[in-house]
Amino acid sequence: MRGNRPFDLSQRELEQRLDEMVIATISDLSSEFLLMPTGTGFTRYSDFQIAYEVLKRNTASFEHLSIETIRAALMENSLTFGVIRAILGMTAPEWAELAKVELNSDITQGAARNIDRDCRNRLYYRNLHQRQSAVKTLERIDSLIAVAVQYLKKGAPPEQEGFLHRLSKFDTTFGVESLAHAARENVPYGVLLYERYLGRPFAAHRDAVSELVGEVMENAIEQRLRDAGVSYRKTGRAERIPGFGQAPDFCIPDELNPAVVIEAKITSDDGTARDKVTRVKELETQRNKHVAEGKAAYEVVACIDGRGFRQRRSDMRDLILRLNGKVFTAATLDHLIASTSGLSG
Repeated sequence: MRGNRPFDLSQRELEQRLDEMVIATISDLSSEFLLMPTGTGFTRYSDFQIAYEVLKRNTASFEHLSIETIRAALMENSLTFGVIRAILGMTAPEWAELAKVELNSDITQGAARNIDRDCRNRLYYRNLHQRQSAVKTLERIDSLIAVAVQYLKKGAPPEQEGFLHRLSKFDTTFGVESLAHAARENVPYGVLLYERYLGRPFAAHRDAVSELVGEVMENAIEQRLRDAGVSYRKTGRAERIPGFGQAPDFCIPDELNPAVVIEAKITSDDGTARDKVTRVKELETQRNKHVAEGKAAYEVVACIDGRGFRQRRSDMRDLILRLNGKVFTAATLDHLIASTSGLSG
């Protein structure tokens, strides 16, 4: 790869081979949407499936769906709460809104989110019964269960022209009858694929870990700096640093006397990519201003990835030229230390 990437070339070589380097850098970009961080609260299918079986058994394959049978399932495995929400096909805040409208519950959207999150711990509901301070939470869970039973038993109303009811799904359209059928039979694959087609698979989880996606690159950079014994200062989110109108993600060795500043960006959207390229270029403009003020020069490095940057060829060209080729992707990040003089000494 030596000599075939922009960070290996002199400024003169870079200018002569700029289009080639743009193509090479774009070819290294990965489609990061295929991989998502799990985060600390991710529920694996094996755990979800166990909770589903607990709910199925306690409700006799959903034929005896009631507050009591669901409570029994929750007592055995709190994750059955998430199974019920999946059957409803709603977010926790939407479920809470149903409880407020139908049962005059005082549950808030935030409380519903917290309950949904806490119920990922299979012992959560059982432990609530041992805490005197949990009366309000148990009441709110009861209201959510009650409204779920009410809607799932009732099923979807008759179709209205121009509207689609949220319960018009193969497992809820005809109430308990649909649920019992879904529990007894294998899920028709075509129906499953159709429901996925209407929505976005992993959408809720992707939204929950959207901030972690951006940290993937930062963590990879941090690991390489540590392994190389390079001193660095990682800035916090939205942190303000004196002397910097815009704080970079990393200052090496620190923000008082930087030899290198690094900005890490991942995006799958071309519009967002444009904004992120602008942020990186602002760091270069900021560096030039510092030099004009008599401060020591430092290198500005971009570590980028994601298919969004593929759509911004002109921006990539400008970025590579303005950063003297110091543009790395996940595929070339192993060259970060050796190819950046301020890091390799």
